Amino acid sequence: MNWLISFFAWMGEFFGNGDNWSGPGGIPMRLLEHLEFSALALLLAVLVAVPLGLVIGHTGRGEVLVVISANLARALPTLGLLVMFVLLLGTASIWPVIIPLVLLSVPPILVNTFEGIKGVDPDLRDAAYGMGLRGPQVLGRVLVPVALPLILLGCRLSAIQVVATTTVAAYTGLGGLGRYVIDGFATKDYASVVGGSVLIVLFALVVQLLFTLAQRVTVSPGVSRRVIVR
Repeated sequence: MNWLISFFAWMGEFFGNGDNWSGPGGIPMRLLEHLEFSALALLLAVLVAVPLGLVIGHTGRGEVLVVISANLARALPTLGLLVMFVLLLGTASIWPVIIPLVLLSVPPILVNTFEGIKGVDPDLRDAAYGMGLRGPQVLGRVLVPVALPLILLGCRLSAIQVVATTTVAAYTGLGGLGRYVIDGFATKDYASVVGGSVLIVLFALVVQLLFTLAQRVTVSPGVSRRVIVR
């Protein structure tokens, strides 16, 4: 029970401190920085992975890229990549952080997009071609709507990973919620560590909720009843 009492005491100390709610190091600014890093990395990953997954899933060409991507997702050391890009590019920009985050985000989106398109019922494809639709039309009007739950699942998994991993941006001297955790450990300010960790967890939960709502809005009810997202 002592650790639980300490946890809530640190939370009260962190969130009850007025200095943590204003200025360049305040919670609103750190949250905005975290959102900027995460959103940019996820957007770039989507722009790369979704078109690639659609083309590979539709044509069946380049499936080896999906296999390689799935394996890289398990092997990529994010902190190691961060340090490498910091050494190569310096800390004058956000790219030493964004590039590793993009590399981390691409595999789940690519794999789920590919699997979603490839997994569409072949009879549905044949029916679309039988109606006179061409390749791009079949992809856009038939395959993508059916595969959308899996595509969104890949984006959601990547988004949550990015939000959690953006914490390492603090290692390069950049901002974000990770500053509270990294600086707190460095100065033994455990209230800052706990507060920063809670904010990161809440941010990830909000992202999860937003993607769940997006899926309810964008996915056809008929498709959502047939596809179980795990």
